Amino acid sequence: MESAILTLPGPHRWPHSVCSPREPAAECRSETPCSVLLVEDDFIVAGELEYSLREAGFHVLGPAATADDAVRLAVESRPRVVVMDIRLAGHRDGIEAAIQIYRQVGIRSIFATAHSDAHTLERGKAANPLGWVSKPYSAATLIERINAYFDTARA
Repeated sequence: MESAILTLPGPHRWPHSVCSPREPAAECRSETPCSVLLVEDDFIVAGELEYSLREAGFHVLGPAATADDAVRLAVESRPRVVVMDIRLAGHRDGIEAAIQIYRQVGIRSIFATAHSDAHTLERGKAANPLGWVSKPYSAATLIERINAYFDTARA
């Protein structure tokens, strides 16, 4: 079965296929890369983050550009963690997607966003996030945050 390719609004297509929903991402073992769902609607930012996460040894699902795609991929693929931007393409934002993902499948998010005002932080609490990484941030900072979560989860 061929995997679908997520697209951004407009003529751009992601250059690779999305992971199969059969991927056994329920546990993180040393011989299996940890799965991370990347949700980011900026094509360039998503590409840079995907590259950095793969280089750091993670299995990257997505990137998803909309809340609906993020929820669908999370339910189908069951990543260990979601890297979630807040402003996304479409009518729903990343907080809505993170809350739905957390309530449906119990997967928590790390919000990677420029939006960290008090109202946004309060809205995000319902998703039980692993934390917030404020833009602009380096890929190394995000990778450190993800690794800290996996190190805690393994302990």
